[in-house]
Amino acid sequence: MNCHACGAALTSTARFCHKCGAQVGGGQASGWRAGLPWGVAGAALGALLTVVALRFAGSGERGAGPVDATGGTAPRSLLPVNAPDISQMSPEERATRLYNRVMMLHTQGKPDSAEFFLPMALQAYAMLPALDVDARYHIGVLDLTGGNPAAALAQADTIRRTVPTHLFAFMLRARALELERDSAGARRAYRDFLTHEAAERTRQRPEYSEHAENLDAFHGQATAATAGKATRGS
Repeated sequence: MNCHACGAALTSTARFCHKCGAQVGGGQASGWRAGLPWGVAGAALGALLTVVALRFAGSGERGAGPVDATGGTAPRSLLPVNAPDISQMSPEERATRLYNRVMMLHTQGKPDSAEFFLPMALQAYAMLPALDVDARYHIGVLDLTGGNPAAALAQADTIRRTVPTHLFAFMLRARALELERDSAGARRAYRDFLTHEAAERTRQRPEYSEHAENLDAFHGQATAATAGKATRGS
């Protein structure tokens, strides 16, 4: 059986042509009736778009912004209208922005997107005229994110040569040695962190304030790792 309007092949149970929408049987349809199924579909799509548009408009009138990382709503006045132009940033700002982007994507469970920005972030740090401890920590974390524990250990060693008891060095070492499956070395790094933590945090280094949540979380992990070893009687 073929469509009387366009000649397309039809199944025996077809009521409308799948190609042109003409009615099958009951005489030749014309005018708006010939395109009835597509007209209904178009009307449904138009209604859906209208609902979506009204919903977004309503949200705008209420002043609601997107949900932020804490589950709250960001003020609309603080939301960027356009994507930031990193070409206008300083080299340090550009590197930090890319680092934060990689970390955010990684914590959101978007490894492919994080992997896309990872080389850009590393290149941004490579272009800095000088690297302080905080920058080297960022590079080490990026190396760990990219699965390169050897490079992270190199950054940890450089930090230790600069500040022998800096907590970031122990954090990088523990994570890198875990990736290398060196359990004993990782436990030593955890213990070193706990040994020097109190004295180091009283120094109130600026980078400690910026990464306070990371330090607190690592403290819990270090405590659990060293306690677990003691519990096993080793």
